[in-house]
Amino acid sequence: MDELKQDTQTEAVALSQANLDKLPRAIARPTYDRSALRAGIVHIGLGNFHRGHQAWYLHRLMQKGLAHDWAIIGAGVRPGDAKMREKLLAQDCLTTLIELDPAGTSAEVIGSMIDFVPVAEGNGPLIASMSDPAIRIVSLTVTEGGYYVDAKGALDLSHPDIQHDIANPDSPRTAFGAMVAALRARRAAGHGPFTGQSCDNLQGNGAILRQTVVGLAKATDPDLADWIDTHASFPNSMVDCIVPATGEAELARARALGVNDAVPVTHENYRQWVIEDDFCAGRPEWEEVGATLTPHVHSYEAMKIRMLNAGHQVLANAGEILGVPTIAACMSDPQIAAFFRKVELEEIAPHVDAVPGITPAAYLGLIERRFSNPEIHDTTRRVAFDGASRHAGFLLPIVRDALAADTRISGLALTEALWARMCFGTREDGSVIDPNDPIWSDLVTAAQSARETPRVWLEQSHIYGELHTNAAFADSFDAWLSRIWKDGTRAALAAYVDNENP
Repeated sequence: MDELKQDTQTEAVALSQANLDKLPRAIARPTYDRSALRAGIVHIGLGNFHRGHQAWYLHRLMQKGLAHDWAIIGAGVRPGDAKMREKLLAQDCLTTLIELDPAGTSAEVIGSMIDFVPVAEGNGPLIASMSDPAIRIVSLTVTEGGYYVDAKGALDLSHPDIQHDIANPDSPRTAFGAMVAALRARRAAGHGPFTGQSCDNLQGNGAILRQTVVGLAKATDPDLADWIDTHASFPNSMVDCIVPATGEAELARARALGVNDAVPVTHENYRQWVIEDDFCAGRPEWEEVGATLTPHVHSYEAMKIRMLNAGHQVLANAGEILGVPTIAACMSDPQIAAFFRKVELEEIAPHVDAVPGITPAAYLGLIERRFSNPEIHDTTRRVAFDGASRHAGFLLPIVRDALAADTRISGLALTEALWARMCFGTREDGSVIDPNDPIWSDLVTAAQSARETPRVWLEQSHIYGELHTNAAFADSFDAWLSRIWKDGTRAALAAYVDNENP
């Protein structure tokens, strides 16, 4: 993208296909004929990450004259998704991507999405769209906690949403129930299955998606489940790009650049996508625009999830308690940054393997630079959202590996103690932390009890499993949470950095 200087005097142009030629010349835009595009992908979960990542890769292919039969149809399964549908359809499914590089801002409009199915109770329109044999990939960004996985890693068949879909297979509530219904229709019509492609930050995300879809199908139609398991594919992948939430500041930034976009996306100047090449019905040539196709996704995703995603939680919980508003601000705080670096190097990196071209230590340097980008206003609140899923998915597997290997866990225990302190619901300055988790009220209740009896926090078995029975981890957690409540967060951080016992 060419560098684009902001001009606050520019009259913003309403984003639409008809207005593309009216945009400022420095804003890149589709050079392909969007009217000739044909759909090949249904994507469920049209948030900022998808539009700044997967949709961008596909757009770059289309700019090269490729993948014109792989256009995206958007979809959602929550009532709130209807608002996103309305906004995107009003601007012909175009999105403005604004790259925030300290060296200069740039922008482009991408056009790889061409429609958005109606959001309806029972998901009939979504099922019909996925039943079309022209759709060869169904991809998802539904958050790490959206796959109905229990504390043991299995499909939670007792969850009310899953129970609903088992009882109502033709009018499901979840994305996965809709996928099963569409696969049932495709099989009945003599069509092959589509590829299910998770783009969420989960280690083994394809395997987890397979588990959810096949497990749900098995509960109602074992023969269909066997057909899906045998003939469909669910490639694992690793996705990476920091994409902040869009608020008034981002809307104003887009207008200042000359485009009036109701849902612009800001993002860092870095992307990575590592994909297992396992697609039962074909795929776009993503490797032509920088994606890595490899059978060895696990090592890449382990490095990223353990160092970047887990590292985000190390920073965000401390930042929220101390009232530090963004991840970049956390990195500019010497005490928080020192805590982050020590946990990463001494307690996380030992459980991460190198990948081609980069060691864990070098990767830490990369993410420190990315997290420190002052142009990326990625709030600690956004990063700390849904901690119940993110701690269980990103941090606790490292804790278990460290305990098994008898390596250091003090900083990891402190990180969990900081989360427990954050979930008490107030910052150290007395301000209230607004609900920030699907189970926030339960977390607050546990955190309030844990102030006097710290181990109560670890007894949340749906998050920690049996970790509360491990004396080394439970004792360290107990000591750190007690220290935080007695002396404050900064005293606890300083003690850890200085190798003091809590």
